[in-house]
Parts: sequence; C-alpha cells; structure tokens
Amino acid sequence: MAIKAKTGSHSRILSVGSYRPKRLVMNSEIVDRIESNDEWIQQRTGIQSRRFADESESVVDMACWAAESALKRAGVSIAEIDTVIVATITFPHQAPSAATAIIARLGNPAAAAFDIGAACAGFSYAVSMAHDFVFAGTSKKVLVIGVEKISDFTNPDDRATAFIFADGAGAVVIGASDTPGIGPVVWGSDADNRDAITMNPPWTAMRSATQKSVGDIDWPNIAQEGQKVFRWAVYAISKAALAAIEQAGLTVDDIDVFIPHQANMRIIETMAKEMKLPATTVIADDIRINGNTSAASIPLAMDILLNDHPELHGKTALIIGYGAGLVYAGQVVELPPKP
Repeated sequence: MAIKAKTGSHSRILSVGSYRPKRLVMNSEIVDRIESNDEWIQQRTGIQSRRFADESESVVDMACWAAESALKRAGVSIAEIDTVIVATITFPHQAPSAATAIIARLGNPAAAAFDIGAACAGFSYAVSMAHDFVFAGTSKKVLVIGVEKISDFTNPDDRATAFIFADGAGAVVIGASDTPGIGPVVWGSDADNRDAITMNPPWTAMRSATQKSVGDIDWPNIAQEGQKVFRWAVYAISKAALAAIEQAGLTVDDIDVFIPHQANMRIIETMAKEMKLPATTVIADDIRINGNTSAASIPLAMDILLNDHPELHGKTALIIGYGAGLVYAGQVVELPPKP
C-alpha cells in the first residue's frame, strides 16, 4: 500500500507585526566608553540610534507583543496557528525553547513549536520553512517570529561592536494562497569562515569566576571581524540575492522593495549597486534609527516600511538575511495586504 501524502497550496505573508523597546539610545550615550564619536559611527554604519530593552523586557515578552500585533492584523486567532517558528540567538536557555514559552503565554500550548539558530539569517530561514510546511500540507497557518535581546550579549567597551547591535521583535503570519506569494529560497553558508562572527554566552564568564576576581570577569559578548564580514556580505550575498530573484522567475526591474538584513548601511547601499537595483526600488534603512537586531531586523524593517509607505502593501519585495555561521538565506515575497 502506498503512503498517503498530504497536499498543500501556495503560501504568502498575511501580516506583519513588531515590537520595539521604548528606550532609544543615541550614539552620544555610547561614544565615551569606546572613545569614538557620532560622526565616526554614522560614517561606518549609518547608525544614529538603537533601542535597548530594559530588565523587564525579555525575549519572550517582546516576541509575544510582536506576535499579537501580527495576529491582530491578519484577523487570525492564536488558536488557528498550528506551527510557531522562532528565530533567535539570544534566548538564554538551551531548553525548553522560546517557542514553547511563547505559545504557552499566547494560549495555544498544543501547537508545534521550535527555535532555529541561524543568527541574522534566521528570519529568512524560518520563512522558507513555513512556506514548505504550508505547501506540503503539514501546516495551515504558521507564526514566524524573529526576536533578539542582543544588549545582554554586547560588551559596552568593545569599540568594534558596542554601537552596532540592538533589541526588538518582528513577526509574520504565513498561510495558504491561491497564487504564489513566497518564492524559492536561496540559502547556504561559508562555514570555513564561521569564526568571523562569534558570541560568548554568559556562562563563559560565570565559569571563569572561580579563576578570576569578580572585577576581572569577561563580559558575555558578540564579536566580529568587520572587514571580512563586509566583503563577504557585499559580494557573496549580492550574488545570492540575484539568484533568489532569478529563482522566482523575475528580474531586478520587478523588485519594488529591497529589505535586506539591517547590518550596516554601507553594506546595504553597496549591495544595491552590485545588484544594479533600479533607482525606483524602495530600500529599507531601519538600521539608521534602530540598529542591528539580528534575526528580528527584516520583519522590523518590513513593518516600519509599510507603516511609513502604505502604498507598498502587496508589492514585490526581496528579503535576504546573512550573519554568523557564515550563513545566508533569501527569497522574493509579496508584502502583506493592508490590514
């Protein structure tokens, strides 16, 4: 007897929601500890400010608030969600997952739920998985969340990273569609250079406490080789982005909106030139105001872009994430309709 397989349908993003911590941290608050200045930071990254969560705002809190916004805009209840995927590298527990904590709080503790750790590419990885689940008939509606509290892992004295990273959460609801709304993913890695971006967990510092005085304990921190990451992002990821457009059966002239991972404004602008995107393409620049939020950056940028430019609802967008690993993933999507 042949195995009976489920059959699904095309998928699309039904809505997007986000949460940004209230605390806005200007460059002026960062510069003294790293012996820098506002002009230096803006010239190298485009960052003017970023948001840090306070002690009362956890990864799970921010994820739930973003998810509730996305669910409301989609007109979908949490009971209708059968799968939850959370992209994060800053949930401080190995197990149980952030995803299970989120569904327990939102009120659907029986849903399938898991985390993925693909760093800044995590959201695009999760979107691809959600699309495949819907297409295969495994899931009907998937909640994808990108959430980070990187301020917990940032050394405020590190001149290379203290001004880059930030906190926040973004979420999308992905469901069935009669027509394609999410294109094929183009993804991969350059694992030979995986150490170009690293993160030391809090327990590294805790473990060393028996060998050092309290004042000598190292901060848990994220570190990167900036120039190596810049070159890889600009050239390798530009090619991957063009491949994602081609896989979707489109050309750069068909792309209305470009929403890359918000890592560095110089990277974003150079990628756009490498790809020869038309001058009419709207390019997300959330990095300027809200910093680099890793797995949360694409949905955060998508949400603020649609808020500022409601005419972009339903338009064709290229999204691509890239980061520690060195891993990347990108696809062409149709932006969610106006709520």
